[in-house]
Amino acid sequence: MSGPRRHVGRVSLLLVALTCPLAACGSTDGREADVSAAATSFERALRGGDPTAVCAALAPQTRRETEESERKPCADAVAGLNLPAGEPLDGVDVYGRQARAVLASDTLFLSQFPDGWKIVAAGCRPRSGQPYQCAVKGG
Repeated sequence: MSGPRRHVGRVSLLLVALTCPLAACGSTDGREADVSAAATSFERALRGGDPTAVCAALAPQTRRETEESERKPCADAVAGLNLPAGEPLDGVDVYGRQARAVLASDTLFLSQFPDGWKIVAAGCRPRSGQPYQCAVKGG
C-alpha cells in the first residue's frame, strides 16, 4: 500500500489512538464487571457489619464529608447511618468513569479512581422528577 491510501490509514490509526484515552476505551463489559464487584463488596461489608471495609470502599471526598457531617471517624459514622444492604445487584450502568449500581433496596453511585471503583454516594433513593436523595455522598 502506498500513496494517499497509506496516509489515510496512518491518520485513522492515529485518530483511534488519540480518542481511545479520551473516550475511556476499553471493554464496557470489563468495566461493568469491576463496578459490580465494587458494589457487591461494599454491600457485603454493610451486611457483615464491617464499617472499616465500608469506609475503605468510599471515595476520599465521600469519606471526608461523612466524617464531617457526623462529626465522627468514618467507621463510627457509617455504623450509625443504618445504610441498607441492598443485594442482590439488579443492574449496572457505566458512563465513562462514572457508574450507577442498582440493587434490590439501594442505589449506589461510583467513580473510577486509580486504585479502582469507589462509592461516591450510597443509600440513594430515586425521587420523581428530582435527583436521587442519598444518605452518604461526596461533593
